[in-house]
Amino acid sequence: MKKDLLESVGRRLKHFEEMAAFKHEGGIAKLLSERGISRRDFMKWASAMTAFLALPASFAPSVAKAAELSDRLPVVWLHMAECTGCSESLLRVDAPSVESLIFDYISLEYHETIMAASGWQAEENLENAIEKYKNNYILMVEGGTPTGATEMYLTVGPKGKTGREHALAACENAAAIFAIGTCSSFGGVQAARPNPSNAAPLSKITNKPVINVPGCPPSEKNIVGNVLHYILFGTLPALDAFNRPKWAYGRRIHDLCERRGHFDAGEFVQSFGDEGAKQGYCLYKMGCKGPYTFNNCSQERFNAHTSWPIQAGHGCIGCSEPDFWDTMGPFESPLAQRKFDTPFGGVDKFTDKIGVGILAVTGIAIAAHAAYGIIKK
Repeated sequence: MKKDLLESVGRRLKHFEEMAAFKHEGGIAKLLSERGISRRDFMKWASAMTAFLALPASFAPSVAKAAELSDRLPVVWLHMAECTGCSESLLRVDAPSVESLIFDYISLEYHETIMAASGWQAEENLENAIEKYKNNYILMVEGGTPTGATEMYLTVGPKGKTGREHALAACENAAAIFAIGTCSSFGGVQAARPNPSNAAPLSKITNKPVINVPGCPPSEKNIVGNVLHYILFGTLPALDAFNRPKWAYGRRIHDLCERRGHFDAGEFVQSFGDEGAKQGYCLYKMGCKGPYTFNNCSQERFNAHTSWPIQAGHGCIGCSEPDFWDTMGPFESPLAQRKFDTPFGGVDKFTDKIGVGILAVTGIAIAAHAAYGIIKK
């Protein structure tokens, strides 16, 4: 089975290798070398990425090859209603990672934030890219999309097209579609009640399959990993009930948290800045939504992989979950201490249907565990 899969990947990579490169400046190897990343470091990264994608170690050379061939894959990146934080997670790094360099290296045909073109020229670039690379480009969309009577709240370009019109046109002939960030995946802050712009996730705009890569923002490895997976296999990865790749969103924050030992020991921060906070105790009582949130933040971290919210002393706010702004708040209060409002955080269809009552019981059980730990101590 593994041998057959490796052979299939090999044939696919050979196909990409025979395609014309969009860039001719010496390839990814030269780019990495110029940035001080050796071949040895690159292969170490490829091995780590292989494990990250839940692939056997024998796939590491193939992952490295896929990264080297990433310039054969044209990418169109659209901005809807958002803060550009997802792009910033890739662009604003003081010491560029391999992921961010690959993002620089790929054939990025359209990206409003970093391209030089504007106005009519930018619009023409987008239309030409969609037509020229028909059925061969990757589409990445950042931000929620206003719909209905308020669709014109997002109007883009000199022709006055709405964001929804741009998204529909780009989705029509894309080889694969990725909703980058929680706003594009689930609507995000824009879709929070009362949702005055009728913002909707990308999956509500198109009837084509959409892979959600949520997070506010997602890590650059989650973004680049999906590109590499498509180059390797040409198919959708294994997805959970919310169309998130299981290799990135298959486990809860709570399962991988560095403070989990303190949770199990009943050691909780009672107020920000107290002695427990200084000792790195669990932040559940301070509103951490880690038990309800599926993501790999503790593995990937942010700011050049140096830290993440829980390490920095604030609980998870559940930003990679649907409707988190409405269901997870107030962010510094445990869910068990307030009325539940359908905070679905399941990883499969069964979890989606278990109901608010069981979730409430779960929250109360966690709170009881916290109280018992304190009494026992």
